[in-house]
Amino acid sequence: MKNILVIGATGQIGSELTLELRKRYGDDHVVAGYIPSAMPKGELKASGPSAIADVTDRQSIEVVARQFKIDTIYNLAALLSVVAESRPAMAWKIGIDGLWNVLEVAREYNCAVFTPSSIGSFGEATPHVKTPQDTIQRPRTMYGVTKVTTELLSDYYYTKYGVDTRSVRFPGIISNVTPPGGGTTDYAVDIFYSAVKGEKFVCPVKAGTYMDMMYMPDALNAAISLMEAAPARLKHRNAFNIASMSFDPEQIYQEIKKHMPDFEMAYEIDPLKQAIADSWPDSLDDSCAREEWDWMPQYDLESMTVDMLEKLRAKLNK
Repeated sequence: MKNILVIGATGQIGSELTLELRKRYGDDHVVAGYIPSAMPKGELKASGPSAIADVTDRQSIEVVARQFKIDTIYNLAALLSVVAESRPAMAWKIGIDGLWNVLEVAREYNCAVFTPSSIGSFGEATPHVKTPQDTIQRPRTMYGVTKVTTELLSDYYYTKYGVDTRSVRFPGIISNVTPPGGGTTDYAVDIFYSAVKGEKFVCPVKAGTYMDMMYMPDALNAAISLMEAAPARLKHRNAFNIASMSFDPEQIYQEIKKHMPDFEMAYEIDPLKQAIADSWPDSLDDSCAREEWDWMPQYDLESMTVDMLEKLRAKLNK
């Protein structure tokens, strides 16, 4: 990777990935792609180039690819799971029509492409414990449907046209920088904010609801490490299971209480979030990622909790 475009650079993952890529590859070599309604601010704007790159407008992506001699595209434009259910047409337009535009530009300008998939690409018929790399994927949400289609279309462009497409199936991502924004796993971010603010947390999914989660530093490292991996080692491409921790609400609650004994939690179940969570895996088998590109997470629930509380206390001045 020499010149990188991050589409969706102001989003949940993109805002942090863009800055991490600039640290590794140089500020001038990473373009923050955005849409006019979500312009870069602060460090993201000041630290390097930015340009309009709307996945629904192929020409805007072409302009950036030409101007900055882009060789790698991180396509992070998507609606999150709960939002996608309320806006299915828009979820498809951004997730699939947008991906088509990105892949066509990549084919023309010889770019590698990373478009993340998700644990949402699985469904109720999928084995839920240690979900295999290759298994049935029959999701019943629009979010999941777009993610499965993303995997298939990305593989198609690799086998048909030789476009270097790669992807991971992200679990729920927990960040101390980017606030939650409409995902099923966002309770695992909200709970830390409530704890640090001294508020009682109301959990939208029931006890015993296990989902795979990952701390943002590990997610960023996965996205970068996979794109840096030698192509000859990759037997799979779209998309790799990656995992670092799996827990239910009670486990994360008890972990926080080790540091904040007075913290309280209650349950008020959101039927939509619960239904989506129930259709997702409890845990993933990520052995293929470990074997093919040396994937190795650095954080577990305990170490993540310590870091989240420390960072949020500093951020919120608590």
